[in-house]
Amino acid sequence: MKLNLTLALSACLALVCSPLNAASKDLTAWIIDVEGGQSTLFLTPSGETVLIDTGNPGDRDANRIMKVVKEAGVKQIDYLIITHFHGDHVGGVAALAPQIPIHTFIDHGTSVETTDAAKKTYADYLAIASKAKHIVAKPGDKLPVKGLDWTIVAAAGNAIDKPLPGAGKPNPACADFKPKDPDPTENAQSTGSVVTFGRFRLVDLGDLTWNKEQNLVCPVNKIGEAQVFIVSHHGLNISNSAALVNAIHPQVALMDNGEKKGGTIEALDTIKASPGLVDLWQSHYSAVGGKEHNAADANIANMSTEGDPANYLKLVAHKDGHFEVTNPRTGQTKKY
Repeated sequence: MKLNLTLALSACLALVCSPLNAASKDLTAWIIDVEGGQSTLFLTPSGETVLIDTGNPGDRDANRIMKVVKEAGVKQIDYLIITHFHGDHVGGVAALAPQIPIHTFIDHGTSVETTDAAKKTYADYLAIASKAKHIVAKPGDKLPVKGLDWTIVAAAGNAIDKPLPGAGKPNPACADFKPKDPDPTENAQSTGSVVTFGRFRLVDLGDLTWNKEQNLVCPVNKIGEAQVFIVSHHGLNISNSAALVNAIHPQVALMDNGEKKGGTIEALDTIKASPGLVDLWQSHYSAVGGKEHNAADANIANMSTEGDPANYLKLVAHKDGHFEVTNPRTGQTKKY
């Protein structure tokens, strides 16, 4: 049964969603290497867990997620947000679900793609999600995670209609925004989140594409600024407009690209040129980007897919707004 997000999850939180994980004063996120897909695990200050997407079909990505789950001491996934129904985001559900309890599935609703393959991908997901609590998110909905303000800002091709608190300023970058052809795919349906923890803010919009970005930040910036931007669509240039990136005005951008997927020159350059950006971090060295456009080697978790150790990037955020990013490949932790 599909329910209203805020009401249903409030009831869940009060009755059966008590965390099984040790509480921490910090917000921790792991950008898991699913090689050009997406999967990000959040461990909240209350000990609750939110997983955004599950990577590709098969055991590889599910096992990579479970490796991080065990490192984090996680016993269940309280909320699984599926941004959209492409295989590199929803494909891992079938292999992951038998390995760890998933309490609540959240998505944008029925897939808009009608090929036989797309219908099967959606049906396979729904067969699993329908056995648990399954909620369709709408812009403006909140995840009732203790200690955080987690707001859904985009879903099913729609965006929030009013600015978030503290947002709403005119966006000068909109003057140069040029729309692209309409996107009829699931990418444009992506469920996007703005996560606020005290003075710390993070934006993750899944694979939301160019024209839908405009709905969030033009002519006024409805989502506001954030310290961390989870780069949209693996760093492809059909997302990540300057209007969006400049509106978010991140200190740090974290890109979940693969060696041969995402990390396009246009997106890399747009992000690196964003006013106020201190660092770009990448899951993989981008083959198309080359030395000139990629992040510094020290900020790349995996330098080559061949013999790939599947390093994640780890973010630890504090309520006062400062945060750290760790690259296990180098052992480097940088504070912001």
